[in-house]
Amino acid sequence: MRSTSLTHTHHSPSRQGQLRLHRQILPPALHISDSAAASVFRAVRLRGPVGRDVIAGVTSLSIATVNRQVIALLDAGLLRERADLAVSGAIGRPRVPVEINHEPFVTLGIHIGARTTSIVATDLFGRTLDTVETPTPLSPPAASLTTLAESATRYLRRWHRRRPLWVGVAIGGTVDGATGHVDHPRLGWRQAPVGPVLADALGLPVSVASHVDAMAGAELLLGMRRFAPSSPTSLYVYARETVGYALVIGGRVHCPSSGPGTIAGLPAHSELLGGTGQLESTVSDEAVLAAARRLRILPAAPAGRPNGATTGITDLIRLARAGNRQSQELLAERARVLGEAVALLRDLLNPDELVVGGQAFTEYPEAMEQVESAFAARSVLAPRDIRVTAFGNRVQEAGAGIVSLGGLYVDPMGAMRRAGVIGSRVPEIVPESSA
Repeated sequence: MRSTSLTHTHHSPSRQGQLRLHRQILPPALHISDSAAASVFRAVRLRGPVGRDVIAGVTSLSIATVNRQVIALLDAGLLRERADLAVSGAIGRPRVPVEINHEPFVTLGIHIGARTTSIVATDLFGRTLDTVETPTPLSPPAASLTTLAESATRYLRRWHRRRPLWVGVAIGGTVDGATGHVDHPRLGWRQAPVGPVLADALGLPVSVASHVDAMAGAELLLGMRRFAPSSPTSLYVYARETVGYALVIGGRVHCPSSGPGTIAGLPAHSELLGGTGQLESTVSDEAVLAAARRLRILPAAPAGRPNGATTGITDLIRLARAGNRQSQELLAERARVLGEAVALLRDLLNPDELVVGGQAFTEYPEAMEQVESAFAARSVLAPRDIRVTAFGNRVQEAGAGIVSLGGLYVDPMGAMRRAGVIGSRVPEIVPESSA
C-alpha cells in the first residue's frame, strides 16, 4: 500500500510572511468536472472500494487512462489500495480495489450567517467531522474578521493529526470569488477582505462563495447518490433569516460575476404575518417572530438576548407541536407564502428539478404539506414534485463544506499542489492586486 508523509507542521513567522506573499484566493468550484482525474476521484468517492475496471465502466475512460489517474491519486495520498479486498486468485496490482484515503486530511468550512457563524471540519467525502457555532461578530469588518480568523486558527489546532487542505467560506451578500471580498449590507460590510484575512491567518488556499450558491453546490456534489456525468437543470430555493435562490445548469452552479440575484423583493402578502409586501420581510425568522410577539403567542424578547431569533423560532415550533393552534396557523401561513413564491420562481425558470432548503422548510416539516399545496395551487405549469434538501437542518454546514472541497473535486492533483502536499512546497504566486 502506498503512503505519503502527512505530518502537519506549524508555520514559523518567516514562513507566514512568505505565505502572505503567495496568498491563494481561488474562486469557488461548484460544478462537476469531466477531467479524467476528477472523474476517477468521483467514481471512487461514490462507489469505493472499487476496482479499476468498474471505474472505467462508470467513467467511460480507457483502462490505461484509469490506471494512470489511479497511480497519480495514490501517489498524492488521496486514494489507498485495499489488498485485503482483492478477488481471490487475481494477479497484478490493477486488480486491487482502491478507496478514498480520508483519514489523513481535513478541510475547513466556515458559514457566516446573519446571526450565527459555524466552523466545520469536513473529510474528503464531504462528511461533517465536527462543528462549532459562535455568534457572528457585529463589530466593523476588520475587527470581526480578525476575531473570526483567530477562532478558525484555534479550531484548526484541534486537527493536528490531519493535514488541512483548504478553507471554504459561505456567506450572504455579494461575493467576489476572484478576490474573496464581500459586500454584506446586513452586517454592514463593504468590500470586506474575507478571503485575504483567512488566507493570511491560516496559510491555506481559500475560496469564498455566496451561501445559497454553496448550498446548491452541496446538493449537486454531495447530495448525489450515484455516479452521473451531468445533472438536470435544478432550482434551489432557500429560506431562513434571509431568502435566496440558485440555479444549477449543466452540472454547474450558475454564479454570475456580479453576484447572485435576489428574491427578497418578490411580492408576498399576508395579513397574519405582516411585513412590507415583500417576500423576505414576510417569511424570515425575524418576521415570523415579530408576528408571534404581536399576537402574544410569544413574550417580547429580552433585551440583549443572544441568538434571540433562533431560540424564539424553536420556542414557536415547540408550542405548535404541543397543540397551540395560533402557533400552528402562523407556521402554516409562512409555508403558504413560501409555496406560492416557489411556484412563481418555478413558472418563470421551469427547471427539471426543484429543491428547497433552509430551516424555514426543514425545521418544521409538518408544514411542508402547506408548502406543496400552495405551490400546486399557484403554479400554472404541469405538476412538479418539490424535493427537500438532503442535508436537513445542517445545510449551512454542507454548503461551507463543499466550498472547502470543490477545488479538490474539480482538480484533485492541482488542489494537492496548491495545498503544498505534493510538488513545490511554496504555493503559486497570486498577484497582490488580485488577492
